[in-house]
Amino acid sequence: MNVKILSNISIKQKWALILLLIITPLGFYTKIYSGTGASWVNESLGGVFYEIFWCLLVFLFFVNAKTWLIATSVFIVTCFLEVLQLWHPEFLEIIRSYFIGRTLLGNSFNLNDFIYYFIGSGIGYLILTRLQKLRNQNIIRENIMKEFNG
Repeated sequence: MNVKILSNISIKQKWALILLLIITPLGFYTKIYSGTGASWVNESLGGVFYEIFWCLLVFLFFVNAKTWLIATSVFIVTCFLEVLQLWHPEFLEIIRSYFIGRTLLGNSFNLNDFIYYFIGSGIGYLILTRLQKLRNQNIIRENIMKEFNG
């Protein structure tokens, strides 16, 4: 990756990208996990990572958006996608026939998933809020250094 490109993004975008690089494989791993509690991990826990992923991705592109708005929007869209699983037109079934399609759209409706979406959006909100504070701390630190240096 070009270092110049990375220098053009803010510290909060860099942290969001780092967190995405951690969350994404964890989320995919929940789909193939086969150990203790595999059914719960495969079918439910992945929803938490799914929400966090989308919160971070939206934040990466809309860094000045309100964190509560990002988390709420992600939750609403994800709930819509969950309800969409009750609908089985041919074009959606084709998309769902691929791993990435099943992962992004799901393939079966489960009312309990809403709980995990809510938890994931809540964690996403907390992460985004922390990222915003990190940026603010950097601005305060820079202003103090400017005053100190003169």
